[in-house]
Amino acid sequence: MPAIDVRNLSKIYRVFRKREGLLASIRGLFHREYESVHAVDGIDFTVERGEMVAFLGPNGAGKTTTLKLLSGLIFPTGGEANVLGHVPWKRENTYRRRFSLVMGQKNQLWWDLPAQESFRLHKEIYRIETDEFERRIDELTELLEVRGLVGQPVRELSLGERMRMELIAALLHSPDLLLLDEPTIGLDVISQRKVQQFLKYYQKERQITVLLTSHYMKDVEALCQRAIIINQGQIKHDGPLEEIVDRFSQHKVIEVQFAGTELPEGLENFGEVFERQPPRAKLRIPRSDVPRTLSTLLEQFAVEDISVEDRPLEEAMAELFADSAAPPTAS
Repeated sequence: MPAIDVRNLSKIYRVFRKREGLLASIRGLFHREYESVHAVDGIDFTVERGEMVAFLGPNGAGKTTTLKLLSGLIFPTGGEANVLGHVPWKRENTYRRRFSLVMGQKNQLWWDLPAQESFRLHKEIYRIETDEFERRIDELTELLEVRGLVGQPVRELSLGERMRMELIAALLHSPDLLLLDEPTIGLDVISQRKVQQFLKYYQKERQITVLLTSHYMKDVEALCQRAIIINQGQIKHDGPLEEIVDRFSQHKVIEVQFAGTELPEGLENFGEVFERQPPRAKLRIPRSDVPRTLSTLLEQFAVEDISVEDRPLEEAMAELFADSAAPPTAS
């Protein structure tokens, strides 16, 4: 049985529509108008036990709503979900003990108390034996390099240190499923890397199931081999990470090193020149034009080296979301 099995899951919010102007505001007191927002619109996907899967999409795509549904924080409008053999919104205690939800913009630790006090509270909530609790604290604080910080009030910690404490709190009861919503948001490069390294090591060692949302493609590339893309509440892609560029990017990058010390004129005729370091240049070319462009460049110029690369994943994702957000053109 998969760790997560979602079938036709949907969540519709009824949102009050406020009109501008004084008269409209007064009228709204007696006759309120609402509109339906499809945050999640009949999605289907499965995640096998021990998988680490990226759950990607732009702001407002339905990522966080899906995680809240899977954790039982909100009820669906329709559809089904089976997570670790449980229906999340039944909120059974046995299910609550088997998963953790970490939201990068929400804190589960007491702000004015040392993190170790919040850890002790988790110990009581999850009824962790004292010996096991001490062993887990020792292991996790060492792996995340915060052993000397657990006695400091949380408010005195840096953002990166607080996030590592949040991960410790989430993993103290050894969950089978970890739901991560933007775990590295706002972190500096060093803190991002430490969190990435820890998650990669811990998931491999414990074989827990991880569903990760992130806007940082470096997180995704470092941790996941499979990605699910959601946009406007619907699944747009579910498959290997490397297929995203092939499927959604309309361009490739050609890097050319010309003979001599200068760049030839007229490169703009071949495509978008987005980097110039004479005698080297990078051009963004439509995928269908690559063979013809390569042939013409080699015929017209003295070329010492040439290569063709896929665009970075983050550029392909940005292109996909920009196209999805664009208003339809009149026909």
